[in-house]
Amino acid sequence: MADKSILNDASLKFLERYLNNASPTGYEWEGQKIWMDYLKPYVDTFITDTYGTAVGVINPEAKYKVVIEGHSDEISWYVNYITDNGLIYVIRNGGSDHQIAPSKVVNIHTANGIVKGVFGWPAIHTRDNDKEQAPKLDNIFIDIGAKDKEEVEKMGVHVGCVITYPDEFFVLNNNKFVCRALDNRIGGFMIAEVARLLKENKKELPFGLYVTNSVQEEIGLRGAEMITQTIKPNVAIVTDVTHDTTTPMIEKKKQGFAEIGKGPVVSYAPAVQNKLRELIIKAAEEKEIPFQRMASSRYTGTDTDAFAYSNGGVPSALISLPLRYMHTTVETVHREDVENVIRLIYESLMKIEENHNFSYFS
Repeated sequence: MADKSILNDASLKFLERYLNNASPTGYEWEGQKIWMDYLKPYVDTFITDTYGTAVGVINPEAKYKVVIEGHSDEISWYVNYITDNGLIYVIRNGGSDHQIAPSKVVNIHTANGIVKGVFGWPAIHTRDNDKEQAPKLDNIFIDIGAKDKEEVEKMGVHVGCVITYPDEFFVLNNNKFVCRALDNRIGGFMIAEVARLLKENKKELPFGLYVTNSVQEEIGLRGAEMITQTIKPNVAIVTDVTHDTTTPMIEKKKQGFAEIGKGPVVSYAPAVQNKLRELIIKAAEEKEIPFQRMASSRYTGTDTDAFAYSNGGVPSALISLPLRYMHTTVETVHREDVENVIRLIYESLMKIEENHNFSYFS
């Protein structure tokens, strides 16, 4: 499997459609429907919960349950305040970066459909060089072309409307995927591809596989917290993105070293169960899948933490995809890394199959 590309034309069409669809925290359901529609031929059944987490299940009658997981939400903004002259001030929905906002086009989601807007910013000619203001949460604003607050409201915009960026998927230099919201809908894509490969390779697992696309990770791992109580898994392998630290202005002594194109990143952290991590590393070494290592201190900051500390403790591990420019509209990953994360999750499941006496992880 490692000798050729595992992404086909249908995979890439799904990826593009899935990424281009808006899926802000709390409003993930349209993206989840796209994801479930793609996954349907490769699973036996689905589980969903009231907040929108979706789970495709293979072999649901099995005693033991293994989760592979990504999260489906993207960062966004909320309308927080509308001025008398029709300008809109915002608050974050997730870790939205105020510094990239000026001059960006936005979509405001209303009951009447999308209302276009722009994050305005004073022209360079009008600013005082001695007192240059940086973009901050309290000075960035959206202009939708309305003359006053009344016109804003007639357009269907009100406090609480969610705001996303419209930037769409493209390929850079043949092998880099670029889009907003690769963090972490690329994770949902990768776990769906694992399910596809299992079906196409006619693998029959001795355990239940729960392909889990959680909501609300960006505001505190909330979707994973909820769904792990529903599934009650015996093992969880989580995938998320991590920083490529080779780009400018990142301190490697603090952030560690990871680079796109060098393979998946395997984490060492208190939430990562040692035996499961070593099983993953052994799978990588045996199948000659390149990988990198990362150390986290108190927590991983990913859904791994939610799974690990649930249900009395679930053996959990984290396989990350290196990414440049996190929480911007030009998040960038390497195609080969995407394929190798898929391979590593797949081969880790094969190793779990070899050790399907789950006392191995205790």
